Amino acid sequence: MADPRIIDITLDQQSILWRSADVEQERRIAIFDLLEENHFAPLRKHEDGYAGPYRVHLSTQEGRLVIEINREDGSALEAIIMGLARFRRPIREYFAICDSYFQAIRNASPQQIETIDMARRGIHNEAAEMLMERLDGKIDLDFDTARRLFTLICVLHIKQ
Repeated sequence: MADPRIIDITLDQQSILWRSADVEQERRIAIFDLLEENHFAPLRKHEDGYAGPYRVHLSTQEGRLVIEINREDGSALEAIIMGLARFRRPIREYFAICDSYFQAIRNASPQQIETIDMARRGIHNEAAEMLMERLDGKIDLDFDTARRLFTLICVLHIKQ
């Protein structure tokens, strides 16, 4: 019986050198929301017909995103490796707008916060659509799952 969802997701801690409290909170929320509700269905057929649920591990290696997909018992199913060059600009823009948003929460008016948050959601939505396009033919996922995965991809790119 198919169960196309992620039941556990981890990030390669060696890829992440530093996280602010705000970024750590974004990571926690993205993981919590992702595990609460997601649609994640790798399209490659497996000999035994396994179709979920999945344990996923995200890492970056040599400028590529590695999505390790494992069975519920943790045994490996497949790894999808994807170049990240097309995501550099959206990741950079997302970091910049998030910094503005976190600062605005502390100092700005509600209208200013709302304006920045709308811009942040716009960048996030565009990046989620790009991620869905890049995974087309490899993984079927819904928009909310793509948004949360993009947040986690951004966390992997913090190098400061």
